[in-house]
Amino acid sequence: MKIAIVNDMPMAVEALRRALAFEPAHEVVWVASNGEEAVRQCAELTPDLILMDLIMPVMDGVEATRRIMAESPCAIVIVTVDREQNVHRVFEAMGFGALDVVDTPALGAGNAREAAAPLLRKILNIGWLMGQGDKRVQSVMGSPRLQGLRKRLVVIGSSAGGPAALEVLLKGLPREFSAAIVLVQHVDQVFAAGMAEWLSSSCGLNVRLARDGETPQAGTVLLAGTNHHIRLLKNGTLAYTAEPVDEIYRPSIDVFFESVARYWNGDAVGVLLTGMGRDGAQGLKLMRQQGFLTIAQDQFSSSVFGMPKAAAAIDAAVEIRPLDKIAPRLLEVFVK
Repeated sequence: MKIAIVNDMPMAVEALRRALAFEPAHEVVWVASNGEEAVRQCAELTPDLILMDLIMPVMDGVEATRRIMAESPCAIVIVTVDREQNVHRVFEAMGFGALDVVDTPALGAGNAREAAAPLLRKILNIGWLMGQGDKRVQSVMGSPRLQGLRKRLVVIGSSAGGPAALEVLLKGLPREFSAAIVLVQHVDQVFAAGMAEWLSSSCGLNVRLARDGETPQAGTVLLAGTNHHIRLLKNGTLAYTAEPVDEIYRPSIDVFFESVARYWNGDAVGVLLTGMGRDGAQGLKLMRQQGFLTIAQDQFSSSVFGMPKAAAAIDAAVEIRPLDKIAPRLLEVFVK
């Protein structure tokens, strides 16, 4: 994979070079010391992946991510030495299309290969996403459902560009919205609690991490909060699970959407937002096969038109809508 490094700290650049050297297939094609330089170099030679620092002179990593995704789009991973201090900047960068975030590998501390492992694992996942082939969609028509009163549920999956898209969508819903909402965003569990807090404060809704064993309820927005998958069980409660272990992203949108297709007894809408790759497309298809309304974000409003495009390609979405038209559509469906 052709990789670029954007960082103003020579020690960080060296740490990244040494980490990448453990995988001979990776080649550092250029290094930039600030965001402005990165935008220029990316236009001249667009790499497969950029390892982007956040805090830099001249132009920071957030603005550089925005410019690159608008002008010379490619995969971007935020690499920072202090994730907790920069949590809001991380969400901003992800809103512009950054795929993930990882700590800068430690230089000269302990086992160098172990220190490089988290970064190399994320790069491997992104490589799979960039070259991932089609998967067979299995029908779940006729799957058992619970008996009882019909409830209302909105399930939303998102990846690159997701935090900003979720903010727009949730701001369009009132606090008294009559359906339960569960979000699955590709974000490391280290950032999940901060993301829930950020969405709650910016949208005015009660957003928190989903708890193992709880039932989705109207008035609360639940965010998948670990690196395990989240599922809806037959009894209507949520559970975290390590299976399936071969899913690239954890939590997987497909895993959750499929469980909703199988076990949700009531009215539901599945929404697939901006993101790279194909996660969520299969699950959305299964929800449609069960008679649920399914919506995909359109290309113009998506930071990365990967997951919604994959859903459209297999006819998984009943409707394809601009981001700002999704919340009004949910209100049409659920506010009577």
